[in-house]
Amino acid sequence: MHELPFDSVLIANRGEIAVRIIKTLRKLGLRSAIVYHDIDAGTPAVSMADAAIAIDGRTPNAAYLDIPQIIAAARKANAGALHPGYGFLSENAEFAKAVTSAGITFIGPAPESIELMGDKIRARNFVQRHGFPVAPCAIEEDDPTTFVRRARAMGPPLLVKPSAAGGGKGMQIVRDIGLLEDAIARARSEAQRYFGDGRLYVERYIETPRHIEVQVLGDALGTVAHLFERECSIQRRFQKLIEEAPAPGLSSELRQRICDSAVGIARAANYRNAGTVEFLLSGGEFHFLEMNTRLQVEHPVTEMITGVDLVAEQIHIAAGRPLRLTQSDIVPSGHAIEARLCAEAPERGYAPTTGKVLVLDYPSGDGIRIDSGLSRDQKITTAFDPLLAKIIAHSPSRVETAQKAHRALRDLVLLGCTTNASFLARILADDGFLHGHIHTGYLEEHPHIAAGDPRADLSGFLAAGALLTGPVRESADAVSDLHAALGSWRN
Repeated sequence: MHELPFDSVLIANRGEIAVRIIKTLRKLGLRSAIVYHDIDAGTPAVSMADAAIAIDGRTPNAAYLDIPQIIAAARKANAGALHPGYGFLSENAEFAKAVTSAGITFIGPAPESIELMGDKIRARNFVQRHGFPVAPCAIEEDDPTTFVRRARAMGPPLLVKPSAAGGGKGMQIVRDIGLLEDAIARARSEAQRYFGDGRLYVERYIETPRHIEVQVLGDALGTVAHLFERECSIQRRFQKLIEEAPAPGLSSELRQRICDSAVGIARAANYRNAGTVEFLLSGGEFHFLEMNTRLQVEHPVTEMITGVDLVAEQIHIAAGRPLRLTQSDIVPSGHAIEARLCAEAPERGYAPTTGKVLVLDYPSGDGIRIDSGLSRDQKITTAFDPLLAKIIAHSPSRVETAQKAHRALRDLVLLGCTTNASFLARILADDGFLHGHIHTGYLEEHPHIAAGDPRADLSGFLAAGALLTGPVRESADAVSDLHAALGSWRN
């Protein structure tokens, strides 16, 4: 018996996250329903769900953003609850309100929390008022007539950001102060196009920070707990590629300060359900970046080190149950790394790729987890985000985990579409990465990794040979030669 006030959940999403949610619903004895556009007919998520309701739109993406259609689908499926996954409408306060108004339980935070943290200016001001660190900033709406002057006074480098920013969209780096006004114009145009909201602010840009985020859970009784931090510094164009937990090289004192700050921010916001508080870390000091009011793409690394099913916790909290975990119950073990497999060509400036899955063979083994929404014969298009699957590895130590994830990416076979698998493998084998010398500009500093230089494939493992197991060390030269010969044929 699931003993929850609902027995069916509609998933307003697609792909790997929909598959991942269905798996937890099955464990809890709950029925699953899913909405789908015709382009996704026959995909694993649609096939796995107990019920599937077709939706349509001017574009496939528009269909998954159509609130009335999704509410109608939930009613048709007799769903008592709705899980938005991530992306699409997951951080849309109006959607959360519409779901609740329809008498359906929204598996996520209250609309007020989504509104507060979704507006980056409001969120920043809220966090600052409650005594948590924020970066120096000039906000346009404080006084539009002096906005540019105030931004100039901070001095370069600067980062122009939309108030409704997400996924790096609309953000502009300014290193030459003479280009500030052009950057503001571009940021405003992109913000209006992506979010329908052209409000901006400018922050001091930190060239080589680390991106650290903390997973939190909060219930309706005001209890908040953290599930420790994740490192998300390996990015391209503000988009995360490799995530891991715990963050390497943090002192216990700094880790505690960051996690306590995340809990304090969530508690001050009366936050309910799963959320992630993100920080930038530089020189031992950190400041608030944003709060994501949803399940993160990278949630599996937290699950791997804590053993906590975050989707199950989301569901129980949404059902009005108190947190089932106390802070002392949450004890991390080992290290986890997630690599985002995307339909893109890093060697061609991360250009999106398309195709049809002709052969698909995922790696397996102890400590390997694959979150995927792909199947053979599936068409890969540019209609959605290029994320195809997530390759997650877990081992006692960071180097062992990187080694295991690297091997998994090399064992992966996906024919019919170019992916970034070899690129991800090169990152994991890079010397600087293995020694934890990472920051958000790491890939820009090491262009050979994206360029596809086969000599990079095992450079880090060779340099860190003393940290590796004997068999790997002994075979490193032979494997390196083989990789150079094979190139990236598996992609």
